[in-house]
Amino acid sequence: MALEPIMLVSNTLEIQIRSALLGLAVGDALGVPVEFESRARRKLDPVVTMRAYGTYNQPAGTWSDDASLTFCLAESLCRGYDLRDLSRRFINWYEHGYWTPHGEVFDIGVTTREAIQRSKAHPELVLAGRTDEYSNGNGALMRILPLAFYQTDAPLRERFRLILDVSAVTHGHVRSAVACLLYLEMAVHLQNQLSPTDAYARLCQEAPSKLYELNIPAQEADRFEVVLSGRLMDRPRTAIDSSGYVLHTLEAALWCLLRYETYAETVLAAVNLGDDTDTTGAVAGGLAGLYYGEAAIPAEWLQVLARRSDIEELSHRLALAVQR
Repeated sequence: MALEPIMLVSNTLEIQIRSALLGLAVGDALGVPVEFESRARRKLDPVVTMRAYGTYNQPAGTWSDDASLTFCLAESLCRGYDLRDLSRRFINWYEHGYWTPHGEVFDIGVTTREAIQRSKAHPELVLAGRTDEYSNGNGALMRILPLAFYQTDAPLRERFRLILDVSAVTHGHVRSAVACLLYLEMAVHLQNQLSPTDAYARLCQEAPSKLYELNIPAQEADRFEVVLSGRLMDRPRTAIDSSGYVLHTLEAALWCLLRYETYAETVLAAVNLGDDTDTTGAVAGGLAGLYYGEAAIPAEWLQVLARRSDIEELSHRLALAVQR
């Protein structure tokens, strides 16, 4: 039986949320079959469309933990800001396949897994993410996008407190939170109809003073020099890393967004950087979907996307929730 079409809220917010979530999931799914494969391999065999099987032996259109945990955050925000609820959803995902494409978890980062296990063993421990410098994988950045639509008019310190805590459910170091902040600032600029180039220029202009206002230690702010140089797009591909380190993922995703001019070109460039292909694809795809819109995502990719109707329905509920 055909599903009834989901009615859109009569404003741009739901369209933006839907485009961002679909864009993230498609970018993730493009990267899943080739995760951990090298850039040299991608140069010989570039990804040009949705593939099946590969690294995890999953059907085409299957997204990974990046999208799953993004959807967990979106679901939680539908009920309001509640870190305990978010933590329970992460546990439910890990143990019972909640918000997975096919009912089981097949991919999870080490830092995320350890944090979920700690929060399960100690239910009072919500901010379970480690705070050491070596726990700065991209597991918070990959799922943070729904916060771009939540309390965007709140004062900077209040917004950063939300980001810091949502990140710290799995990743407690301030570097991960700052990466999330900069990513969300780009998303908000794109929501406000700035082009990627103009959004990036605004980010580079405003971010240093914001980091100072937030009392981010200078040695941490300096870590973002490449991102905030204003010249990220001028760096050659050989200078762009695509590992699971949070700074590499942020730099790579923004580089792809700035260098390419369509949704498809952006996410394919992200995936073809190699290594952590699903996360780079997801992080770039969320911003590209938000800017270019759902109509720019190739129809053949959307047709095979796992649980597409569920993602659309979640977008509808999140739009209603954040407008209350």
